[in-house]
Amino acid sequence: MTRNRTTHSKPKSRWGRTLPWMAIFIGGLLFLIAIFFFSRGGQGEQAGGAPAIQVDQQVIDYGQVKLGTSLSFKIKVTNVGSGTLRFTQPPSLQIAEGC
Repeated sequence: MTRNRTTHSKPKSRWGRTLPWMAIFIGGLLFLIAIFFFSRGGQGEQAGGAPAIQVDQQVIDYGQVKLGTSLSFKIKVTNVGSGTLRFTQPPSLQIAEGC
């Protein structure tokens, strides 16, 4: 006498069918959010744009000045670019005599 054994599988519950799709959806959503934030480049400290320096005065002319006289001046330096402006060396200026 042979017995026919049939295996009965339980029907999957609703969560069993939707859980893989929800995991794929949430993973894809997190992936898109990560791409969005990395593509912005940080917008702050390491912005993707280029810095551009602007100085309010290119030339300061005091005319003739007696030797030993102290003069002072102010220069306004502004970053007009979209990136962070960093100096790799200390800023310097050139003094031209007799011009």
